[in-house]
Amino acid sequence: MARFDRYMLSQFMVLFGFFALVLVSIFWINKAVRMFDRLVSDGQSSWVFVEFTALTLPGVIGIVLPIAAFAGAVYVTNRLSTESELTVMQATGYSPWRMARPVLYFGIIVALMMSLLSHVLIPLSLKQLEQRRAEVSGNITAKLLTEGEFLHPAAGVTFYIREITPEGELRNVFLSDRRQPDAPTTYTSARAYLVQEGGGTKLVMLDGLAQNIEPEGQRLFTTHFDDFSYDISRLVSQSALNLDRIAFAGTPDLIRDPGAVAERTGVTLGVAVTALHSRFAQAILCIVAALIGFATLLQGGFSRFGVWRQILTAFLLLIGVKLVESAVAGPVLTAPMMWPLLYLPALIGFGIGWLLLYSAAHPGLLRRLRGVRRARPEAAT
Repeated sequence: MARFDRYMLSQFMVLFGFFALVLVSIFWINKAVRMFDRLVSDGQSSWVFVEFTALTLPGVIGIVLPIAAFAGAVYVTNRLSTESELTVMQATGYSPWRMARPVLYFGIIVALMMSLLSHVLIPLSLKQLEQRRAEVSGNITAKLLTEGEFLHPAAGVTFYIREITPEGELRNVFLSDRRQPDAPTTYTSARAYLVQEGGGTKLVMLDGLAQNIEPEGQRLFTTHFDDFSYDISRLVSQSALNLDRIAFAGTPDLIRDPGAVAERTGVTLGVAVTALHSRFAQAILCIVAALIGFATLLQGGFSRFGVWRQILTAFLLLIGVKLVESAVAGPVLTAPMMWPLLYLPALIGFGIGWLLLYSAAHPGLLRRLRGVRRARPEAAT
């Protein structure tokens, strides 16, 4: 690799790392705040929160990588152009095609990172996250051990604890069971304990009172008890854990037999084929994003207003490629044999990059085209 290529590649990687870190922090904090509220309200520990947010990190990075590649390419190209470094390289005989070589190296490196995420890390993290969610949702103790709040672990059930001692004793417990509207029952006790027994969880209440309302005559019956055991395992409905989802499927399985994966996960063949090829297409789009960002800023000369017009043009071109990506997904979902359409956005992106580099290599081309357009109306008059 030439010294110029190494220099540009190092600049791209440094700015790419900076933008990736900033964007990942923004997206990740946004997810973490919402997850923190939900987990803390369920009585989970801070370690569970850290584990959950870490498992969401690969998905966030996968969203950010193409954006960071585009931003890094645009920023570095703008800086090199402002400091006349690209002008010096062009004066020494470097064509836009030659200067685009480190951009391709940079795009390929980012594409390899994206491939590692989409083929390995994201499916594994999503699967592990689903397992941990199932474990946390089945943790009845964590759901109920929140003092000073009225909790509703199930429809028609209200649970309250005034205080939880360091020894695990629950004080001043209130439990209202209204799942049978004709026979609501309310339990109160001075002390209580949560006990694991026979694979379930029981609330053992001491020195308490049970209140029942008889439907006929609306009479209230009270029963004082020294100790009473209440099975709370049925309060939390635990749905069966389903790890057969298309997002969890490995790429080798999708390549070998996408039909079997679609049948196992309960989706159509089009969804399975789209999931497979989208993992490859997303990596290629990282190269496209870097190439478009670099080639667009090579257009035009110096302007005291800066290069905002070129940056906006590059951004709009990238949005156009993403719109094409959204448009081709529908036909593939209905007709899986049309999967090559999923690579059409990448081909269009490379075509745009080629046209931009060709225009930069022939700076008088656009002026000649404008002159031809102006001459035609004059000839017609």
